[in-house]
Amino acid sequence: PLFQAEDGIRDSVNGLVGSEMCIRDSGWAEKSHDYIVIDCPPTLGLLTINSLVAADGVIIPVQTQYYSLKGFRALANLVTQIQGKGLNPRLRIMGILPTFYDGRTNLAKDMLAELGELGDFHVFETVIKQTVRLGEAPLAGVPVTSYANRSPAAASYRALAQEVIDLG
Repeated sequence: PLFQAEDGIRDSVNGLVGSEMCIRDSGWAEKSHDYIVIDCPPTLGLLTINSLVAADGVIIPVQTQYYSLKGFRALANLVTQIQGKGLNPRLRIMGILPTFYDGRTNLAKDMLAELGELGDFHVFETVIKQTVRLGEAPLAGVPVTSYANRSPAAASYRALAQEVIDLG
């Protein structure tokens, strides 16, 4: 369904006013799902804005690298703008997800510590480590939990899912 929704957005917007509400107004998300995950590209384009307008919560993945903190701040600012303009006043940042973590480096350890100092944001206990399997899974066109079900990367995403459920 995600690919159909994405294709529908591309086909229907083409610069129309109100195009940031295509996912929310389509009604497909309300069809008896407890959770829907929309994995957006790392840009602040139309798909990302549409997703934020339709979502109840957003998980912000942040690579444990210096420049990723700037990207986090830009996305947090966008969430505030979407709330403030009335596009989605219920939207909340569920937390920060540390990604591409390589515990062998001091930089990654320092950046992980710094994520906790970004304000009043929850930092997920689950940390997504940098692995080869995470790079291979998209090439195979499947999630890592299908591609390498018993891998540490798949276990991390299952742990994240449980953390999200526990947060409510």
